[in-house]
Amino acid sequence: MSQVGLIRSHQSTIAIIQRLSDALLLVGTLWLSVWLSGNEWSSREEIAALIAVLMFYFIAEINGLYTSWRGSNSLLELNAMIWTWFWVVVILLLMGFATKVSANYSRQTMLTWFILAPIGIGFWRSLVRVLLKNLRQFGFNSRKVVIAGAGDLGKRLERTIRGDLGLGLSLIGFYDDKEVTSLGNFEKLVEDAKNGKMDCVYIALPLRAEKRIKTLLSGLANTAVTVYMVPDLFAFELLHSRWQNLNGLPVISIYGSPLYGLGGVLKRLEDIILSVSILTIIAIPMLFIALGVKLSSPGPILFKQRRYGLGGEKIWVWKFRTLKVCEDDESFKQVTGNDPRITKFGKFLRHTSLDELPQFINVLQGQMSVVGPRPHAILHNEQYRELIPKYMLRHIVKPGITGWAQINGFRGETDTLDKMATRIAYDLYYIENWSLWLDIRIVFLTIFKGFLN
Repeated sequence: MSQVGLIRSHQSTIAIIQRLSDALLLVGTLWLSVWLSGNEWSSREEIAALIAVLMFYFIAEINGLYTSWRGSNSLLELNAMIWTWFWVVVILLLMGFATKVSANYSRQTMLTWFILAPIGIGFWRSLVRVLLKNLRQFGFNSRKVVIAGAGDLGKRLERTIRGDLGLGLSLIGFYDDKEVTSLGNFEKLVEDAKNGKMDCVYIALPLRAEKRIKTLLSGLANTAVTVYMVPDLFAFELLHSRWQNLNGLPVISIYGSPLYGLGGVLKRLEDIILSVSILTIIAIPMLFIALGVKLSSPGPILFKQRRYGLGGEKIWVWKFRTLKVCEDDESFKQVTGNDPRITKFGKFLRHTSLDELPQFINVLQGQMSVVGPRPHAILHNEQYRELIPKYMLRHIVKPGITGWAQINGFRGETDTLDKMATRIAYDLYYIENWSLWLDIRIVFLTIFKGFLN
């Protein structure tokens, strides 16, 4: 007996073709690499190709590479493909070293394959995109569609459809009970659907129109058209929202973190590699800074302050002490540019951001990330969470040593509410658009302008 009421992922014919073509291209580019290297194809290449295809399929499913990319940015698809192949290469190399069979493979062949495979797959996918888009523009693979609901959501959907002919959707018009300029009311829509005047109906009604939606769906159930619901999620200010499955029940996250699953693993690997590398480089400079702090003023070398970490959990953040005091209570005031509490050596450390270096230990401990929203004092968190909407959403990821706000000039003192609100806007932009490439860009820009800006 079939289950009713579940939302299942759509597996199109194109997705099946993509799977087959990816496998053929992976094997084909390996064969070409062997031929270019002047070697002969053998069983070892067959094993490498089989493992690569299986791992590519597995990681591609995680990255959503075989979901429908119709209407999406081609760069997003290529990015997903490149990262999928990157991790396949990493796994192949680790397996080769672990099993001590890497010496049996030609380095020239493998290097050529590692380069040719993503080029071949990327070229093929781009070619398929172009072919489909051109075919749809000439009416092939095109579907006649209508929109039920002429409100803001429906108009937004109209702009999306008309703005990209490559979608292959021919918009006939709107049906609406309340709009006189529409093709008719919902009863007329059901009648036209029964007469085969359309292929698809997109229901774009607000969430409050539940009764109208149910009545319309009941009528369309007696037709042969395909019906789509357009969720009125634009009524909310989304943050990295996505579909999830709760034991067969589809749910949507309105405010979500990008660092779950594979994203969280990649982010943690990035933090470990960067923090270990940087701590190795700055170990000796940190010793001299510690000596400078100790000789410049009485008090401890390190200053530990409670901050909010991931999920609002309180953590201890380490810094080189730059003040004459070590306050961490409700009386603590934000440090200003000419604060008399700052020591002479501390002023230099704060100006160059060298006082932040001990936080790489926090990163190694897993309490912070190299890149993320800067942690604020708990007192300031409690103050601004009541003044700035969505302020606490910055804590759905780990705080960072540097961030998108900092490289855009919003670091240090925030003496007005507008400055803090702008910093939070940059933090939320980072969370919504997180990727490893963005992290690398932020780290790179921090080196050149983040410390002294």
